[in-house]
Amino acid sequence: MPPGGSMRTQIGELVIATSFIQLANGFFTTFVSLRVAIENFEASGLVLSAYFAGFTAGALRCGKIIERIGHIRAYAAFAGLVAAATALMPLLVSSQSWVILRAVVGFGCAGIFVTTESWLSAKAPPSERGKVFSIYMVGTFLALALGQLLIARADIEAAGSFNGIVALFAVALIMVTAARAEPPGATASAALPYGVLERAAPVAVLGAALSGLVGGAFYALVPAWMQARGTTRGTIALFMLVAVLGGFAFQIPVGRLSDRFDRRIVLALLSLGFAVTALVIVLLPRRLQMILPAAVLLGGFMSTLYPVCVALAHDCMPADRVVAVSGRLILVSGIGSVLGPLIGSSLKTRFDIDGLFYFMAAAVLLLAIVAGLSGLTTAAAMHKEVPFEILAPQAGPLAHDPLDSSGETLSAQGSTVMPLQEG
Repeated sequence: MPPGGSMRTQIGELVIATSFIQLANGFFTTFVSLRVAIENFEASGLVLSAYFAGFTAGALRCGKIIERIGHIRAYAAFAGLVAAATALMPLLVSSQSWVILRAVVGFGCAGIFVTTESWLSAKAPPSERGKVFSIYMVGTFLALALGQLLIARADIEAAGSFNGIVALFAVALIMVTAARAEPPGATASAALPYGVLERAAPVAVLGAALSGLVGGAFYALVPAWMQARGTTRGTIALFMLVAVLGGFAFQIPVGRLSDRFDRRIVLALLSLGFAVTALVIVLLPRRLQMILPAAVLLGGFMSTLYPVCVALAHDCMPADRVVAVSGRLILVSGIGSVLGPLIGSSLKTRFDIDGLFYFMAAAVLLLAIVAGLSGLTTAAAMHKEVPFEILAPQAGPLAHDPLDSSGETLSAQGSTVMPLQEG
């Protein structure tokens, strides 16, 4: 039976509220990169990495918080935490303070996404869940893209941008806490000892780490470099916009290829495509009409590496450990996301932006070699039934219900899949 008007209203409010969060998050990520460059912090790489560290910790721990206090109160707590940390940033302008505050923001954002997506999964009827998550992910990508466009109109050095971000989180908080909804139930999932996933799916684990590495470096450092070179904020916003939209455009075609062929070969081809595109960007003339098509390809290849790794890992593991597998991949990807800006900022300082792109190309070229050799020398694991998920950049792969008693989620493509976890 389709959901009634009340249920549609609840789901719609959640989707709209989280779109406000993603609008703020898309803007905030690029904004902080630009602002940190202006402040010229000594520990700029650490400031940029702190969000990913907090996000990883939040993704791994917030399930227990939601289980203890319920979805509505958890959402309020996480959104309030982000709003408070954001409001403090223009008052405490130092690298040490911003490391802590950005980590808090990352933790709170992870909590918001897990709360929202587990809530959606539990509330949407099985026959409607695929449609709900399709709408949710479209809203997410569009909001992230719109957040990049706001950069063109922002005063990077003023406190007004922080106030705008706080206001967006406050609007989302009001929408969710004012909604009439019953919290979903909670269940436990099977544990995953360390070393099991690494032995069963080494290519997926390596891919998750390297995808986090290059994604964290790209989103944290490229906008700051463009600003330092005197690029207008409108051009920076446009570049980041097309990278996000490129990621969106690649999701469904890559998902279909991943479900039809050996995922390791698909992963190797994506990695090779990213490496070649990164090297081409280094060699291209710095003209907008040349760079933007390359940005589309770069964003497309980059945003599909992690979903393929997640699907590959689930092919190799039993169904009762699916949430634990996703949690482990979050941890691995998060570590990569923390290291990316730290290593990338050091290379950028010594070799300019070319060093960063060579670093990203080398990282994924390693993945292409490992995945390709593995695909050519060993048999592929049997695919689960369409387990590829559309995952948004920066939001992180959190499109599952960590508390769902059914143990099943629908992908944005509308097919039954095992639940996936985890920018």
